[in-house]
Amino acid sequence: MAFVMRRRTIVAVAASAPVWSIAAACAQAQGTGKTGSTVYPVAVPTYEVQFVAQEKGFFKDEGYDFKMIQGGSGVKTREILASRQADFAMADILHVLQLNKNGRPTRALNTVDQRAPGVRFAVRKDLYDQGIDTVQKAAAWKRPDGKRAIFGVSSLGGTSHMWSHYFTEKLDLADKVTWVGVGNVETMLGSLKTKQIDVLSSAISVVSEAEKNGWGKVIYSPSEEKTWNAVVGGPVPVNANFCLLATIEKEPEKVQAFTNAIWRATQWIKANSPEQILATIERFVGSTSRGANLLEIGELKDVADWNGLITAESYARGEKIWYGELTGIKPQKLEDIVADKFLKAAHAKYPA
Repeated sequence: MAFVMRRRTIVAVAASAPVWSIAAACAQAQGTGKTGSTVYPVAVPTYEVQFVAQEKGFFKDEGYDFKMIQGGSGVKTREILASRQADFAMADILHVLQLNKNGRPTRALNTVDQRAPGVRFAVRKDLYDQGIDTVQKAAAWKRPDGKRAIFGVSSLGGTSHMWSHYFTEKLDLADKVTWVGVGNVETMLGSLKTKQIDVLSSAISVVSEAEKNGWGKVIYSPSEEKTWNAVVGGPVPVNANFCLLATIEKEPEKVQAFTNAIWRATQWIKANSPEQILATIERFVGSTSRGANLLEIGELKDVADWNGLITAESYARGEKIWYGELTGIKPQKLEDIVADKFLKAAHAKYPA
């Protein structure tokens, strides 16, 4: 019986050996088998650093297969991360503050820009043709039923809303209009086209698409450096890549791999032209035209923070925007929202 058992064991091992070899070869061909996921709000070039990291293979180079998730808005992106349906997220740093406020400790890993790229106001083309050619005139205009003008942003409480509200507040207009959330690119454009909203505040690719189709006309561009500096006073960390503190504590290797890939993507974007960047990320930004996407990619180069580290000075400058009645966020210390050791390690491994 002992001999029979041994023989069966040998036969079983021998029979399974080729199968194991094939499986091992497949696993080796596909990489380490380590996986992760990251979420971004909407299909516009603003989030190109994640798209490039995916398309250029930087995530895989760092040993991980990352699943890309489109959240639908900054707020939904935040919710997806908070519920652990994604390991990482990219959105305005406001969402890091909101997650901390709501008992979900979160840390920013890097910032990608120093001015908000998604704040351009486009008024309905028919209103523009009637002489409504400034944001002041748009805010003063009344709808046929006598109600206030409707200003659309991606989501209430999100990035576009916060920045749009801040700039209109400085013009003493924020409380004179009705703010509504209009969702993703298609619904943003659709709401302007069908006159459900009167003004849309969004990324340059979206408002340019509205202009191209004759649905809207840009009347105010806070993202432009001169306007930004006059109102805000200088660089502020805007969009950031971030994750829950629990991910940092439990999976530091994954956090480092993700940050390495993002840093490499940042360097690649800096070194390449808008045309080359669009050719790489085109499958992620198909909702807007090539021309509109190239405009936004060019603007992103202009507002980019190529270093990615959040400084005390830029953080302090942002506090006047983040903390207030609109967000309901109380002040948080820089060290409680940033974990920059991973980016510093990436800097050392892949010098600029």
